[in-house]
Amino acid sequence: MAISFTDAIQKAREELNMLIGLEIESTVSAEPNADGWRVTLEAIEKKAIPDSLDILAVYETMLDDKGKVSEFKRVRMRKRIDTDDPEE
Repeated sequence: MAISFTDAIQKAREELNMLIGLEIESTVSAEPNADGWRVTLEAIEKKAIPDSLDILAVYETMLDDKGKVSEFKRVRMRKRIDTDDPEE
C-alpha cells in the first residue's frame, strides 16, 4: 500500500466532505483491497430536533493506492436513533 491505514481514512473523510458537502459523522469501516482502500463513512444528510431524528447516510468510498477517491456511492440512509444493522 502506498498510503497508511490512518492516511486512507483521513483522505476519504476530506475528499467525501468536499464532494458531497455534508458533515462526516463517523468512520464505519476501512479495509485495503487490490486497488487501494475501501472506506465506509457516515454523513449527516439532514439535521433534526431532537438530534436522535437526524438522517444519516452511509457512503462507501474507493481510494486508489495514492489516496485519491476513484468512486463513491451512498449505500443506505437511517435515522440516528435506528441502531439495528439492516444487513443482519
